[in-house]
Amino acid sequence: MKRLFGFVALAALAAASLHAQAVNTTVCDVLKNPAAFDGKMVTIKGTVVAGYDQFVISDGNCAQDVNGIWLDYPTGSKVKSGPISAVQLTPAKNFAGTLAAANRAPVTLLKDKLFKQFDSALTAMHNTTSLCLGCMRYSVTATLTGRLDGVKEPYLTRKGDKIVGLGGFGNMNAYPARLVIASVADVAQKEIDFSATDAAVKALEKAQSSNAPPPGPGAAMQSGALSFSDAITLANKLIANMAENPLTIQLKKDMDGLPKPKELNGVTLETGTANEVPAGEAAPGAVDSPDGVLYTITINRDRLPGNAVMVAVTHASQHVADLRTPPPGNEMAPALILENNSWAVTSTLAIFSGEKTITVSGGTMLWNTLWPADSRVENMQKALADFLSKEEMFNK
Repeated sequence: MKRLFGFVALAALAAASLHAQAVNTTVCDVLKNPAAFDGKMVTIKGTVVAGYDQFVISDGNCAQDVNGIWLDYPTGSKVKSGPISAVQLTPAKNFAGTLAAANRAPVTLLKDKLFKQFDSALTAMHNTTSLCLGCMRYSVTATLTGRLDGVKEPYLTRKGDKIVGLGGFGNMNAYPARLVIASVADVAQKEIDFSATDAAVKALEKAQSSNAPPPGPGAAMQSGALSFSDAITLANKLIANMAENPLTIQLKKDMDGLPKPKELNGVTLETGTANEVPAGEAAPGAVDSPDGVLYTITINRDRLPGNAVMVAVTHASQHVADLRTPPPGNEMAPALILENNSWAVTSTLAIFSGEKTITVSGGTMLWNTLWPADSRVENMQKALADFLSKEEMFNK
């Protein structure tokens, strides 16, 4: 007992020391000039979002292209909270650019009672019978202290078919700032209002209960998450049955970009949570890649029931395709465009698979089969635009 008390006391002293050294700042002040904070210990208060492909702290609209700071835990922290899906880029063995060494002080995470409350609130999911991607139960506010890693701006510099410059953090390396969490304080949680979307789902179930059609592919296997191989097989089967058009051509390209068995193409599909600083993130990897960059797709299958895994794999594959082989003129497309592309193609595939509704973080409904046919496209476009600006916090 004395040893345990001594450890707790030392941890508390360490946390107090961190707060004493940290600079009090805001999300918006950091995003104005992230590089100026690089390597500094900071304390920031805001709303923490651990959604579909987000793990960020925000403080309203900062009038930046990306209005949040990506969050990570120190390497080896083994914590549950984080994004459900993320695509992260690191240099391959044959990376043709110059890697700048980042000499940043290591950070240790304090897992005290407040942190456990924080972690638990960020992993609680909204309970629903419909397809709901990143639908967390609570909105969480907290004061975070940790090391701020910043670059002038996230970037991918290309030379021919190679990427020779790599910067940024988090999903798609789209965030110019990252906070490596050392401790949390002032944790508060508030239930997110899903009443409107829940009512829409109930209305749909009631409308179909008397004369329900046979379930489509999207209604199958909802009791447990698909394996990645089954998810890819199902997606390819659905795409093959869709009429050929620019969208299906893009979807085929997306799926072709995923690694085949025993194939090394620079893309790795992993299960888990992408919530830690990647080990050796600035050092060249052990294998080559066609464009000199390794793409790690990390998907938490435990938080994706049934065929939602298929949607997640397709969503991530669209990100890889946009980053690896962008259409001419879109080589420097901002995160807003890349996210819009992924949500557009994956929503379409989910609808074709038989999903009757699609809900995303914050309770935004992207699709409802009960919408009038003549307003469905308009409703989807408006919902997606609102979601990307308010929940994903992307501008431009």
